[in-house]
Amino acid sequence: MDTFDRETRSRIMFAVKSKNTGLENKFFALLNQAGIRNYKKHPENVKGSPDLIFRKEKIAVFIDSCFWHGCPKHLRRPASNQEYWTAKIARNVARDRKIRAELRRDGWSALRIWEHDLKSPEKSIRKIQRTLDKRSGNKR
Repeated sequence: MDTFDRETRSRIMFAVKSKNTGLENKFFALLNQAGIRNYKKHPENVKGSPDLIFRKEKIAVFIDSCFWHGCPKHLRRPASNQEYWTAKIARNVARDRKIRAELRRDGWSALRIWEHDLKSPEKSIRKIQRTLDKRSGNKR
């Protein structure tokens, strides 16, 4: 049983942002601090609506919350309405998998940065920098 009535739950869910979330803004700031600035936020006409891309290198980056995208390490399912949430998260995971495969078929590299990765962001920054170097032909 949900602790909120349908109207309140609907209002709460409607307020969940899909762009410029706290996670994204934190990561954009980290990229800028690392001197990585040649990205485009929330590009139009790229499959799967990545959070940022490096168009020239064809790199799409998704910054995903552990809850909404079903992190295998940190997903904590709600105690109420479990059937709904299990199905919803499974659909999200399946969609993410499909989009990643489509991007790869189109010559893109698709990177996923998990919410928990931002607790130690250096690894994620290095992952992006390595992919940028590889895709642009730079050797470090």
